[in-house]
Amino acid sequence: MKIYKINLKSLAVLLLLALSASCSDDYLDRPTQDGYVSDNFYTSDEQVQRTTYGMYGRMWAPFYTKCFYALSEMSSGNCWSNVDGNEVIQFKLTSDSFILNDPWRSCFGVIAQSNDLINNLNTNAKEGVSQAVIDNAIAEAHFFRAVSYFYLVRLFGPVPIIEDNLALAQNPLVNNNRIEDVYKFIENDLKYAAANLKQKIRMRGSSQENVFVSQGTAESFLAKVYLYEKDYPNAKAMAEKVINSGEFALLPNFSDLFLTSKNNNEESIYSWQWSGAINEYQGGNFSNVQYGLDILNDRVSYGAVYIPSNDIQEAFETGDLRRKESYMVYGDSYPNMKADDVVGFVLDEDKYPGLLDATGAAVKKYVVGQATDETGPADNWGAMNNCNYIMRYADVLLIHAEAILAGANETNNAAAKESFNKVRKRAGLPQLNATTPLTKMGLFKERRVEFAFEGEFWYDLGRLPRAEAIEIISKQDRGSDYEGVKHYTPVETDFIFPKPANDVRKNPKLKEAPVPYVFK
Repeated sequence: MKIYKINLKSLAVLLLLALSASCSDDYLDRPTQDGYVSDNFYTSDEQVQRTTYGMYGRMWAPFYTKCFYALSEMSSGNCWSNVDGNEVIQFKLTSDSFILNDPWRSCFGVIAQSNDLINNLNTNAKEGVSQAVIDNAIAEAHFFRAVSYFYLVRLFGPVPIIEDNLALAQNPLVNNNRIEDVYKFIENDLKYAAANLKQKIRMRGSSQENVFVSQGTAESFLAKVYLYEKDYPNAKAMAEKVINSGEFALLPNFSDLFLTSKNNNEESIYSWQWSGAINEYQGGNFSNVQYGLDILNDRVSYGAVYIPSNDIQEAFETGDLRRKESYMVYGDSYPNMKADDVVGFVLDEDKYPGLLDATGAAVKKYVVGQATDETGPADNWGAMNNCNYIMRYADVLLIHAEAILAGANETNNAAAKESFNKVRKRAGLPQLNATTPLTKMGLFKERRVEFAFEGEFWYDLGRLPRAEAIEIISKQDRGSDYEGVKHYTPVETDFIFPKPANDVRKNPKLKEAPVPYVFK
């Protein structure tokens, strides 16, 4: 893997990468790269705080720009494409696919940066730097390392647990560790983060302060990790702790979630930060191109690389307020969106014939249209300022409901239905009454439509018993109007992606059976 090449020089480069972009210009004001000197870098609180900035966005860019969509939305059956990653739809992905390289590289890059801070920050920070600032930065590093491993274990199964970059540089041939050990490692990192990150209440509305992770952020992710481990009592307890803290809240209008002006709102638990203003490739959010129709951007000559599948369109109930904000069809209008240099976009079939021929729809979520005062600037690649959610409060509510369900097919528990109904109410849909049970499949369907095109459903399917997940997928129409109805049936091994071939060639031990990890 690429992290195996890390040495002291590359660690310095990773540290510098951590000073790059986010949604705020504050994240872009950084010292010159040729001015970096490791033994005097941490001379102020501000310098220490900036060491983690890249892990709020830019270091994830190779993963997010293309592969994030392909490995989650196409694999799950939410999206179709004839451009990038079509092999994912058909479960023909091989270890040579470019789609696998960037997630691996991004996650292990974040791990390397986190390790450097965890192992060295206390030593490298000079007199006068606040210990509280150092402690918070180290806690952030534990959190980011946990998120990296959470993606890696769900995508690739057993992977190497790396805590010491220099030891790895000296001996780059290391084994995978068992899935259960990776999850224990994630838990430990999140527990450390929860115990040492700042406590706070989210500012209501968009706020720069809401960018930063907190104790509640770590506890929210811990609830989610417990859910994946089927540790339902702890998932329930942790979700309730977050709910009762009052730190987060549902944004009243679902449509506001994806406005650039609502970046870092009270529902955002952790979001990746982007900025089109810096005009550097992968500095901005590329969703406006990857998801948006080409008429909605004026910087590149293509768009809508990933489009809604027929199957996801059928998942939305009549009257669901999330539908229009998740995907667009002919007749939809967006008064504040700019297209063809005019504010006020109507997807008119007479004006744009044939534009939706593939599946009759285009993704709306994360698509903000051409640049306006509300969106901020677009860079030369059409990327923009809007953040993307890695976790938001609606997820905590549905985790709480599922933890109470605890793997059963249904429950009449009032607390579970209350959390579930909060999400339904905002969507403008009927809520469960006192006699109507919450069902397992109803909950999974709710998760699918709530988080459509946000990179969640594939991982949700991976939590189901394999036979159930295979049955769901095999019934999906994974084709397009060009192809006709297409059905593909995965096998059990399709739920874990192969490790990138280049990295396996560099480290043949990645082909061997995983070994137990020796925890310190």
